[in-house]
Formats: sequence, C-alpha cells, structure tokens
Amino acid sequence: MKEFEVRPTPDDPRLSRSVEGIDHEGRAVVTDVVTERPLTLFLNAREIVTMMTIGDHPDLLAVGFLLNQGMLKPDDRITAIDHDDEISTIVVRTERQTDYEEKLKKKVQTSGCAQGTVFGDLMDEFDGVRLSADARIHTSWLYALTKKINTEPSLYLKAGAIHGCVLCEADRPLVYMEDVGRHNAIDKIAGYMFLNAVPPDDKIFYTTGRLTSEMVIKCVKMRVPILVSRSGFTAWGVELARKAGLTLIGRARGRRFVALSGAGRIVFDSDPAEAAEDDRRSHRKGAMPDD
Repeated sequence: MKEFEVRPTPDDPRLSRSVEGIDHEGRAVVTDVVTERPLTLFLNAREIVTMMTIGDHPDLLAVGFLLNQGMLKPDDRITAIDHDDEISTIVVRTERQTDYEEKLKKKVQTSGCAQGTVFGDLMDEFDGVRLSADARIHTSWLYALTKKINTEPSLYLKAGAIHGCVLCEADRPLVYMEDVGRHNAIDKIAGYMFLNAVPPDDKIFYTTGRLTSEMVIKCVKMRVPILVSRSGFTAWGVELARKAGLTLIGRARGRRFVALSGAGRIVFDSDPAEAAEDDRRSHRKGAMPDD
C-alpha cells in the first residue's frame, strides 16, 4: 500500500458547512463546522443501530462496526452492501445468517462519545487473540508518523470537533479516517482492512482519542499489535493491553511519549532532541484533539 492510500477529504462539501456567529468581541464571524447525519445499519433483515457519522465511507463504517461487535466473523462472506443515502440506511448482506439476538439484549454503554455502544460481552474472543511478537516500532518511525499525521490536511484542521484514526506501517500512514466519534473512525479502518484483506501483524494503529478499554479491545480484535495515541490512558485500558500483550503508547507528542505496555517492541533508534522542534510546532499548529 502507498502512503495515505486513504486520506481525509476536508474540501468535501458534504462533511462540513459554514455557519455565521459572533466572536468574543461581538464581531460577526463565519466558521466551519463538521456535519452529523444518522446512518441506520441493517445486517441482512435485522436493524442493528443508528449511528451519528459525518457520512463518508458508509460501507467501511458498517462492516467495521459489525466486525468489532462480533456480529461478523472473519470467515463470513459478504454478498452485498446496499447504501441508500436518501433514507440514510445501509444493509450488509451475508451468505451465512448470523446469530446475534443475544448480543442485542446485552447493551453496554461505553465511555466514548457519539453512539459508542458495544454489544454483548466485551471480552468475547479477547482472551484467544495472540498478537505478533515480531512486530516493532522504531522511535524514528513514531516521530515521523506524528509529524506526517499532524500536518496532513484534515477536517480537524479545518473545523475541529472530530477524531482521527490512522493505520500505519513503519513510518508510513496508510489509511487515515475521521469521524465525530473515535469509535466510528476505528470501525472504518477495521472495515477497510476486512474488505481489502490487509494483514494486521506488522501494523501500527494511531488514534487521537483516549486509550480506553474499548479502544484496546477493538485494536486487539483487529490483531494490530501496536496502539499509539497523542492522548492519555485509562487504568482498564492499560490492564487489558498488558493482558493481551499489546504495545500501548500514549501522550505521543513530538519527542515525548509514555509506554505502559509492550515496551519490548520499541526500538530506540533516534535522538529525542532531534524531534524537539517538531514537538514545539505541533503545539502551535496541526495538533490533534486530546479526547
């Protein structure tokens, strides 16, 4: 895959709009705000959930959501994905009928925003996952990724109020997704990986959001061995990462980061002082949201 195989499209008129208002001095201003629109997801004939999303890549979001909720299995064959923008629905059709009624009876509201709901037992399949022991992340890659991601044109830089997730390989960002909820952004990447048969074992996952239990669980279920964020951690997120052997790196800003799990995958091959200028610049321009 090439660098930024999929990247944000901040100039897409469907994803943001201009709104008039006033500033702190009472002067008239025009500012860009991101859109939110409902998308109702069906799996075969069953309605699953209505998500609030910016509206791009609905097929990837639908497939990734179903995968990360355990409603689609890695060996399920998708026969069709039908999206109707006019009535805000998407239907994922599978060759094998799925059994998820019990999951629909066990909703768990998570700590996230924008329809962050996980169905059933959060630990389904978690204990059985074995992440690649051979995966590595070089500190030089981490510094390069931080700079490339934070300076890439995005909806966040245009309008804010949005989360980003990026699938990376070595020092190359591959798939960069944004949405109003970090759950949606990670689900889009999961859907992309499934539909394009992208192998996870050598990948790095970058998110702008907190490293919560749900983010760790989703990353582990996707079989991605390294999770990085510019934001902080929750205690359960750290506990689950250590249990799964996931490399968990947070507060990654320029030359700084903290690893609380899987530090053995980190290769220290760069002088942190070399990234000092990038660190200062990231606080002035191109910084991602902390939440």
